[in-house]
Amino acid sequence: MQMLMPEPQIFVERTLALIKPDVVDKEEEIEDVILRSGFLIIQKRKLQLSPEQCSNFYAEQYGKMFFPNLTAYMSSGPLVAMVLARHCAVSYWKELLGPSNSIKARRTHPHSLRAIYGTDDLRNALHGSLNIFSAEREIRFMFPEVILEPVPAGQRARDYLNLYVNPTLLAGLTALCKEKPADPMTWLADWLIEHNPNKPKLQHQITEEERRE
Repeated sequence: MQMLMPEPQIFVERTLALIKPDVVDKEEEIEDVILRSGFLIIQKRKLQLSPEQCSNFYAEQYGKMFFPNLTAYMSSGPLVAMVLARHCAVSYWKELLGPSNSIKARRTHPHSLRAIYGTDDLRNALHGSLNIFSAEREIRFMFPEVILEPVPAGQRARDYLNLYVNPTLLAGLTALCKEKPADPMTWLADWLIEHNPNKPKLQHQITEEERRE
């Protein structure tokens, strides 16, 4: 009798990515590379930090010679902050970034993001968290409202989808096949909104008298 081994659970990490001020105009290109590299973008915002906020974010670099130039550069314009998720997100994102010095990156890692979009050691286009602990701190800094709960993976993810998503989605896809609309994506989106089982329901019908009040 063949014994079934339990399915290994894949731990999904989060890391912080920053598109720095001088390459914000390349945001769409960079996001496309991120998504094609297997990451999910689970949070995103565009913001501009003050020099004081930059000093707090880079507190670990305080006292180093480049620190004033770093805070001036990072506060010079808007930046894009993203929370990326995937298996081993921290190390994969660092690998995709390449060396911190863009000049060196062009020699040793010519296909890395810093080689392509960076200018030099300071203006290196993108930021990535050094480790899991730095990622948690940096994500809380940029997204203070985020609750860092584990991202479901493996069987837990399938159980969640089977319970909360698949029944409604399958019904919508069945209706879509019967209807065959010209714009199936928009039709399905509208259908899912209309048939959302969690949609709030009115407790009672509003009467004409209540409307006039």
